[in-house]
Amino acid sequence: MISRNEKGFTLIELLIVIAIIGILAAIAIPQFNQYKARAYNSDSKSNLHNLYLGCKAYWAEQGSSQACNVATVTAAEYGYVQSTRVSIQGSGNETGFAATAQHLDSTTSYTMDANGNIN
Repeated sequence: MISRNEKGFTLIELLIVIAIIGILAAIAIPQFNQYKARAYNSDSKSNLHNLYLGCKAYWAEQGSSQACNVATVTAAEYGYVQSTRVSIQGSGNETGFAATAQHLDSTTSYTMDANGNIN
């Protein structure tokens, strides 16, 4: 015999809980992707800024007419450490410096001019 005092969830209650979880997931996943894209872009900008600071230190020591590039400032005395997932190129003297950076997981590319402005 089946007792009427059995405890548990009904099928309708379980379906409602699953539907609520599905709605929350549909909201959270796109937001998470946007957070990742912003983090990738911030990493690219940070690498550009740090490259520029390393080049400023290089120019202060070697003279502003010397050409600075990624390989030059990767040396320990200038303090630039490139992120592993960022592709960056840059070179030039203090008045003609230009650099570009892009995270390998992003489609956005950023450029920097001789004044340190990132676009």
